Amino acid sequence: MVNIKYGLISCDSHAQLDKDAFTSRMSKEKWGDAVPHLEDTTKREHMAIPYDYPVQRWFVNGQMVGNRGVVNCPTVMDDPLRRTFPQRWDQVPRQVYDPVERLKALDRDRLDAEVVFPNDPIQSTTFFQGDAEFELDCVRAYNDALAEWVQVSDRYVPLAIIPYLNGIDVTVAEVERAVRLGHRGIVMVGEPHHANKGLKHFNDPYWHPLWAACEDLEVPVHWHAGAGMSLSVPRWKGYTQTQGQAAGSSGSFAVQAQLITNLLFSGLPEMYPRLKWVCAETGLGWVNYILEACDHEWERRHLWTEGRTMRPSELFHRQVHVDFWYESVGVQQRHQVGLDNIMWESDFPHSTSTYPESWRFVDRAMENVPEAERKQLLYGNAMRLYKL
Repeated sequence: MVNIKYGLISCDSHAQLDKDAFTSRMSKEKWGDAVPHLEDTTKREHMAIPYDYPVQRWFVNGQMVGNRGVVNCPTVMDDPLRRTFPQRWDQVPRQVYDPVERLKALDRDRLDAEVVFPNDPIQSTTFFQGDAEFELDCVRAYNDALAEWVQVSDRYVPLAIIPYLNGIDVTVAEVERAVRLGHRGIVMVGEPHHANKGLKHFNDPYWHPLWAACEDLEVPVHWHAGAGMSLSVPRWKGYTQTQGQAAGSSGSFAVQAQLITNLLFSGLPEMYPRLKWVCAETGLGWVNYILEACDHEWERRHLWTEGRTMRPSELFHRQVHVDFWYESVGVQQRHQVGLDNIMWESDFPHSTSTYPESWRFVDRAMENVPEAERKQLLYGNAMRLYKL
């Protein structure tokens, strides 16, 4: 059980595994240098101009993953500008990847617990670079390594990643195994058939065993930020690195707005009424527009005559959660979004994180919010959803 001391749980932080997490758990004899590992290089991903000095990057199955740094976090977490990223592992702050040291960061930021999503080299489709067997070994190594954080402290709420390429039975088996290890939910790409042409559409019955398993296990399904989708305007080459990051982060909610629309009309919430979904790192401001638009379309098209018997907004309020971390306007709309549906996040250790002054952002966003509602949004809903 998580002890509530500060009254704040982050429902979207990122667990950076140690640099040896994969090489120590995967067979070197079987996979050789395909195993995810750090490597010195002067190459820039997708860019012709190389670095003029050696940096370290993650390599998976012979391909470089990521470009701005060795890890997606600022080199100095206390730097208010956070424009520099570590280029070599020895520059990565220990509080990012060491679960013992990270507890000190939680206490400094006055957080009781954090739900931990993946960080480098885990991106939504990283392990699609290999075959099905390689993907499964990578996924298992990640889930095993992250489960060890729970042995350090129950203040960590781990989320498992899933294998896609091995068939739905293998996917379900890994979810069941991960939950036995202590994982409290799964993270998946928003639209599998866009991420890999060999996979089925999100609404296809192929995925029904996964939804049934998650419902039975009482673990929520998570989409994070862009959810592995590329529905955004291509990044302009005239941006600086920080300008491009700002534009990408600010617009990522638009992807999940489309995913939620698809979910609410898919029939899946009606089929799996106890299954919960979480939209992380997207904020709240878009939610009410989407719900109003979906309800309008449901009414005008008489979709109850085609088996969609519940209003989309009712399905949302019953089964979907969304996170915020700095919005005040979104919080002002909390009653329409649903007091039961909102959770807070810090996004540690990314550059947009509110660390180490999360309470300053919380107090600004929650100004004039009654105490009972503050407790519900800041930690109560998380305690209930993740059974803490």
